[in-house]
Amino acid sequence: MLLTRRIPSAVLRPLEAACRVDLYDGPSPVPVEELKHRLAGQQALICLLTDPISADVLDASADLKIVANIAVGYDNIDVTHAKRRGIVVTNTPDVLTEAVAEFTWALILAAARRLGEGERLVRRGEWKGWALDFMLGTELRGKQLGIVGRGRIGQAVAAKAPAFGMRVAFAARQGRPIAGDELSFDELLIGSDVITLHVSHTARTHHLFDRRTFARMKRSALLVNTSRGPVVDEEALGWALTERLLAGAALDVYEREPQVHPSLMNLDNVVLSPHLGSATRDTRTAMAELAVRNVLAVLTGQEPITPV
Repeated sequence: MLLTRRIPSAVLRPLEAACRVDLYDGPSPVPVEELKHRLAGQQALICLLTDPISADVLDASADLKIVANIAVGYDNIDVTHAKRRGIVVTNTPDVLTEAVAEFTWALILAAARRLGEGERLVRRGEWKGWALDFMLGTELRGKQLGIVGRGRIGQAVAAKAPAFGMRVAFAARQGRPIAGDELSFDELLIGSDVITLHVSHTARTHHLFDRRTFARMKRSALLVNTSRGPVVDEEALGWALTERLLAGAALDVYEREPQVHPSLMNLDNVVLSPHLGSATRDTRTAMAELAVRNVLAVLTGQEPITPV
């Protein structure tokens, strides 16, 4: 089997005991041509969301049985072609839910209280001391938290809202009846003080937040994205923040990672973090372990644990 990045040794050892492992140990994602070359003849692939697993890559091995993605999302994999080939695709849900939910709240608080801006000010030596009207932020208590995406992570974020005194509203899914704690997407945009995104990247959600969307939001609102970068049109976000159509934003994911749109780089009212949502030792180890368990299950003729 092929492993595109080193995983914790406690997880790697049982995998090596069960099968022959070809580990790509480079400092960056494996180049596509090398990926195809090394995949030839392999029965299993454990990859990351940074690895583009296209139809050409899948076809590099006629023996391929499973692609185990160490991520919840799987838009880096041509799932349709994998299904056509009879290749199992798995992901790693559940194990990262709480880590991402916690980090979402870290970003909400950082944006609301201008933490990144203040930290940069102190490091530059420009802080002149306490003042009554200095760097005033947004208090969360009594405000509405709008959540786009009612999956595991969206619900985990919502569960923590009462601790901050926030009321929660979910965006109703298109074409479905609106439940008691749901609003139409437009109502959510108009009424929410903080909007946080927890949806997968699909054709329907691509640039879901664009110029039109930002124009509908409160000028005092904050946007947080820990889902997928292309859900937000970064050029449009830069425009909205520059024009003060939004009070601020916090991003952990980007359209063209690791690139960030130039319009965002010098804005003080946006917090930029390097895709850290699931970045705890416990969670990343659990993600790798689940991917390995999926591979070993399929290779021994059992059902996958978390099939896509």
